[in-house]
This record gives sequence, C-alpha cells and structure tokens, in this order.
Amino acid sequence: MASTVDSSSNKSSLLMLHEKVKKLGRIPASWAAYAWSIGREDQRRAIHALKVGLALTLVSLLYILEPLFKGVGKNAMWAVMTVVVVLEFTAGATICKGLNRGFGTVVAASLAFIIELVAVRSGKVFRGFFVASSVFLIGFAATYLRFFPSIKKSYDYGVVIFLLTFNLITVSSFRQENVLPIARDRISTIAIGCAICVFMSLFVLPNWSGEDLHSCTVHKFEGLARSVEDCVNEYFQDQEKDDNILDKQASRESIRTGYRAVLDSKSSDETLAHYASWEPRHSTQCYSYPWQKYVKLGSVLRHFAYTVAALHGCLESEIQTPTSVRSLFRNPCTRVAREVTKVLQELADSIRNHHRCAPDVLSDHLHEALQDLNSAIRSQPRLFLSSKHGSASSRMLMELNSGKHTASRTALPSFKTDTASLLERKSTKADQPSERNERSTLGRTLSKIAITSLEFSEALPFAAFTSLLVEMVVRLELVIEEVKELERAANFKEFTGHDHLTIDLTCKEEKRNNNGVPGSHTVSAAAE
Repeated sequence: MASTVDSSSNKSSLLMLHEKVKKLGRIPASWAAYAWSIGREDQRRAIHALKVGLALTLVSLLYILEPLFKGVGKNAMWAVMTVVVVLEFTAGATICKGLNRGFGTVVAASLAFIIELVAVRSGKVFRGFFVASSVFLIGFAATYLRFFPSIKKSYDYGVVIFLLTFNLITVSSFRQENVLPIARDRISTIAIGCAICVFMSLFVLPNWSGEDLHSCTVHKFEGLARSVEDCVNEYFQDQEKDDNILDKQASRESIRTGYRAVLDSKSSDETLAHYASWEPRHSTQCYSYPWQKYVKLGSVLRHFAYTVAALHGCLESEIQTPTSVRSLFRNPCTRVAREVTKVLQELADSIRNHHRCAPDVLSDHLHEALQDLNSAIRSQPRLFLSSKHGSASSRMLMELNSGKHTASRTALPSFKTDTASLLERKSTKADQPSERNERSTLGRTLSKIAITSLEFSEALPFAAFTSLLVEMVVRLELVIEEVKELERAANFKEFTGHDHLTIDLTCKEEKRNNNGVPGSHTVSAAAE
C-alpha cells in the first residue's frame, strides 16, 4: 500500500516538473514573438536599432585601431558615451541633443581654461580658494538657469553638459599643470561622436519628427471619425438582441481607443513640434514650417474629443432610454453623425495631401441633418414632457412627507417623577430598534420615489445624447477654423475642386434616395 502511494506521488512530482520545464521552454519563444510584434508594429524601430549598433561599431574603432588610439588616447571613451546618449530615434532629437552637447562642451572648456589662466598666476592657497569659489558660483548659476522656461524647453541638456564638463576640467586642473590637452581631447572626441550621430540620423534612412507630427495629426482626425460613427451606431443598436459580450466590449474598446489617443497626445505633440523645429528643410514645402500650429490644432482636437468621450459615456450610463424611443430618432441622429464623420475624413485627407480643404467643408447637409433632428424631437413633445408621470410621483412624495410630519408631530410627555415614568422610558428604549427599522425602510422608499421623480421622462438620457451631438457640431466649426489657419500658415496647395465635386455628387445621390422614401424620420401614429 505504501509503495503504491509513493509511486503515485513520484508520478505527480514528475508531471509537475515536466510542466515547469515546458513553461520555461516556452518563455524564449514568447519573448521572441513579442519582440517580433514590436518590430512589425513600426519597422523603423528595428532600423533605428541597426543604426545605433553601426554607430557604436564605428566609434569603437577609435579604441580598436592602433593609429586612431594613439591620436585620441583614452579619451575615446567620451566618443562612445556621446553616441549612446545623443543618437535618438528622430533626426530632430539627435540634432537637438548633439548641438546642445557640443555647444555646452565648448563653452565649458573655454570657461575652465580662462579660470585656469587666472588661477595659475596666484599662489597655491589662493588658487584652491579661487577654484572652489568658481565651481560654487558656476554651479549655482547654471542650476538656477535651468528653471527658466525657455532654457528648460530647448537647452536643458546643454546646460547639464556644460556643468558636468566645467567641473571635470576645473577640478582635475588643480592637480595637473596643463589643462589645455584635457579640454582639446574632450572637445575632439565629443565632436567625433556628434558627427557620427548626425550622419547616421540625416543620411541613413532618416526619421523626421515633423513627418511623425504630421501623420499623427492625420491619425487623430481618422480616429475621432471612427469613434463618432461607431459610438452613434452602437447607441442605436437593438439592445434586446443577444449579442456577443466580447464583440460588444471590443466595439466599445475601439471607440475608446479613437478619442483616448487624442486626449493623451499633448506631451507627444509638444515634443515632436520642438524637435521638428531643429530639423533642416528636408522638403521644398517646409520653409519656416509652422509646427506650433499643429500643437494648437491638437489642443482644439482635444476639446472636440472631450465631447466624444461624453458621448461614449452615454453608452456606459446606468439610466438608458428604451430602445423603442431611440428607434424613433435613429435616422436623423445617424445622419448627423455621418455628416460629422465625413467632415473629419475630408479634413484628414486635406492635411495628409498638403492641400487646402473645400471652402464649404461644413456643408449644408450637416445643417439640414440638424434641422431634421430638431423637427423630429419637436414632433414628440410627450416623450420629453411626461407631465402625468411627474405629477403622480410628486403627489406620492407630498403624501409621504405629510405622513412623516404627522407621525413626528406627537405630544411631549409631561414630567413625571414616579415609577410609571421609569417604566415608560424603558418601554420607549425597547421600541427604538423597531422605529429605526421603520425609518430606514421609509428612507429607502423616499429615495426610490425621488429617483423616479427625477426620471420624469424616459427620453431624458436621449436628450443628453442629442445635446452632445449638437455640441459636437459647434466644436467641429472651431476645428475647421484651426485647420484653415494651419493651411494658410503652411502654404498648402490650393483647393482644386475635383474631390469636392465627388463628395457633392455622392451627397446629392444620397439625398435623392432619401427623398424617394417619404417620411424617413417621421413617427407613426402607433408609436405615438
């Protein structure tokens, strides 16, 4: 019996060990699959990694090749450090950090050399005091300078490199007679490293911050267009159907992804615009390019995305309008959303192709859709003003409140000093738990009736939804104005009218089809 137990335990332990070995064997494959997915998401990442590896190989030749090592010496390590720190993903970021590092090194070496010339002519005691005081003053001034907004925005890295290089040269010069070779070697090695970084960034498959900012703006318009269209379609879906929960969650997650990308883009837009201002004019159309206009446009788009987020919140709300009421206004609401989506897509295409949008991009079709929605709502006043239900709820509240006041309006007992008063007080204390239960029950009933009285109309959540649609159209006009301002500042190509003609033809065809079906958004007498 014991042998069978031991054999079963050995088998279970072997099975557990086998499972652990299989899990450990799957770890490298999972890591490789994840790394491959990162590269497939953006192929420029793998290219940048290859560029960094090639740059480090080139700069390591200063150590490997004997003639170069004799000329540079051990200071070649500063060139390696420069490549590691300076070479960034985009050309603008590399140029910004490279120039900051080079300028900070030159200024620090020059200032350290001047201080060394002054300190050498004094005595040894005064030289130490002079070096210490200069380190303190320069450190204080440089650190305080970093708090200036303009310095922190563009030259913070250069100030840090200036402070590091100045202290290294100044302090090391106290124990060394000639500081000039140290400064010369430091400048030369950093210049070699910066030159390699700039060459790899500008001439070997360059990545431009300006192009990233431009394409990111286009993607934001397209993401908002998808979010608006999917949100309205999801709102008017038949809730009584047994849809797959996973599909519904995926649909709502795609809606959230579209506007969250816009809401979270503030820091990335400012960073890309800053680095784009350092990039050379790599295109004939990029003379004095207004990158800050993209940042301003992103701010306006974020205000528009707030409305889309609130519209998506109507889907997540606990209080929902019945599907029968929603279906009455499906056509005008979806038409407004379709027109808004069309405008956003047209703005995205105009920015992508560097041409100006149509003068009447906010066409009359959108205003007609708003008027149709307004007339559809006006045709159903009973849904939005349900006076009978509200009066009944208020009447119930008044009755309960009056009953509560009469119950509390009891006569106070007279002051008694005999044993009867003591017995009465004991009986009163014994009855307190039942009174508390009655009060809690009454409070819950009152809260339910209060909520019912607030929900005086089944169409109240839908009224919030439609008001957000109208607010979205108003904010869309602000987005169009900002896009036109960007087009004028960036000298986009003039509008030709060919694309707009195609859009007008499709809209006319759609209007002709809608006219063929009379009363597309009117409500039947049975529904009323």
